[in-house]
Amino acid sequence: MAVAVQLFVPCYVDQLYPQVAEATAAVLRQAGCEVRFDERQTCCGQPMSNSGCAADAAKLARRHLDIFRGTVSVSPSASCVSQVRNHFHDLGVTLDDADHQTMADTFELSEFLVNRLGVTEFGARFPHKVGLHASCHGLRELGLGSMSERRSGVVASPAELLLRKVAGLELVPPTRPDECCGFGGTFAVAEAGLSARMGRDRCADFATAGAAFITATDMSCLMHLDGISSRHGGPRALHLAEILVST
Repeated sequence: MAVAVQLFVPCYVDQLYPQVAEATAAVLRQAGCEVRFDERQTCCGQPMSNSGCAADAAKLARRHLDIFRGTVSVSPSASCVSQVRNHFHDLGVTLDDADHQTMADTFELSEFLVNRLGVTEFGARFPHKVGLHASCHGLRELGLGSMSERRSGVVASPAELLLRKVAGLELVPPTRPDECCGFGGTFAVAEAGLSARMGRDRCADFATAGAAFITATDMSCLMHLDGISSRHGGPRALHLAEILVST
């Protein structure tokens, strides 16, 4: 029986990178899922929450939980998933058992495919050198991979396991595997100069490793890095889902 999932599309993906949402849906269908999409969904409230506007974020959190209530949802954004799973309870929203279950049943794409479904191969082909950027939210809030500050051994992330099954793809590691790209949502606005310098350092690290492309589980990080690369030269950015549907 097909697993029914609701596609949770971040607002910036909906507005700027709809092809990432389409690729996510295609990958989920290949994995045997019945993909549904509720057009009522809006922003999860993460930008407001990060800016200290808790009351505004709470309204969006309540709306999100009502729309996704009782479903398993999958998103191509680790940061938005972490907002739902880990931060909705900090906003003063009244939560019942169904709300808590909805939060727990919200997954980032790669963790859902690998950890929930046990699917790692999609017959994709991408004959390029690729650097995998570990987004801060995915790594440190969802546990997708190993943090270098914790000396407990290296564990491959779900995204890495998926990429290693892509024909022709060569993973090239950066010198600093889990360094922040500098985006940080509203941080990129409040501290634009520092954010840009961090992004240039990250792009340079991947370029030195020989990467032609940078991929990640967060299109927000990739948006930041791709903007820098387009101005200064460097690897192109492509979401993990887009690589998994490449042939």
